[in-house]
Amino acid sequence: MPIRHAIWKVGTKPEPLAEVSLGREALLEQMITEDPTILSDRWLLIGRQVRTAHGGFIDLLALNQDGQLIVIELKRDLTPREVVAQALDYASWVQDLKSDDIASIYNRFSSGGSLGDAFRQKFSLPLDDEQLNGSHQIVIVASALDLSTERIVNYLNKMDIAINVIFFQVFQDGNNQYLSRAWLIDPVETESKAAAGPAGERGEWNGEFYVSFGQSADRDWKEAVECGFISGGGGRWYSQTLSLLEPGNRVWVNIPGQGYVGVGLVTGGSVRASEFQINVDGSLRPFMEVATANYHRQFNDDEEKCEYFVSVEWICTKSINEAISEVGFFGNQNTVARPKTHKWNHTIERLKQVFGVND
Repeated sequence: MPIRHAIWKVGTKPEPLAEVSLGREALLEQMITEDPTILSDRWLLIGRQVRTAHGGFIDLLALNQDGQLIVIELKRDLTPREVVAQALDYASWVQDLKSDDIASIYNRFSSGGSLGDAFRQKFSLPLDDEQLNGSHQIVIVASALDLSTERIVNYLNKMDIAINVIFFQVFQDGNNQYLSRAWLIDPVETESKAAAGPAGERGEWNGEFYVSFGQSADRDWKEAVECGFISGGGGRWYSQTLSLLEPGNRVWVNIPGQGYVGVGLVTGGSVRASEFQINVDGSLRPFMEVATANYHRQFNDDEEKCEYFVSVEWICTKSINEAISEVGFFGNQNTVARPKTHKWNHTIERLKQVFGVND
């Protein structure tokens, strides 16, 4: 059914706020341009009204830290069938963009800025030209969502197309207006679908799980090896995919910007930092009592932002200085992924040799 919001002013007698029209969707586009976090704090906006080779104009174009392009289309006055068809048409053009094309789009949008510099500033990572535009997403921005749009988008998702809808409503409180946002589909699911690779290029999943381990002050690889775990936190996007893992799954761990550092077998499910325990001198102790890295301690009581852990029995590990990185290896920022691309199959076969894993 179509998504609808309602907002009440808090008080002893709650007062519902009146829903009003945004007036013009061009204002929403301008607001997003000024503050892209209205859509997502994980996207770098790289283009506005991007002209395609087919003669159309993409409303907004963004990039995430995995190098995925996000085609963003405002619904405006188009019918659901028209806006979805238009977005798919634009995506068919976007999928063939090369790194130089994307850099040029950002250069025009930013009046001479460097995409590599902007990417590093936004994500604290170098821009990997090989990974750039390895997959893409489609996001439709609508001020009203109808059953037809919902039906079409859900069908395309079942067909493994990474498409989603962000639905906005506007509420009036005196002279002030407030914007609310809701996703039709969990954005983590859409991004994970895109991470699996372009729908037309996916094969069968090889049963091997990819893990991105964010080495930082909040997370220490040496400690993960010694205590037997992988982890993610700081926000739901970083921790939710850990729930994909079950005991017996094999994981291959990559530190972004460094390389692959370990392979192991999962021995437990995802648990919050406050619940994760390790064996110390023959007895179980809460890991956070002995941890040296931070592991988002400040969010221990926040279910959304706290660190989550999965216990792992390591088969083989390497230090960060020994990390394995080769041209053509799969890379992704999702904490856990089930890639279905040929690149992932190649990566696994090569890593089995390097780590001495014999099936």
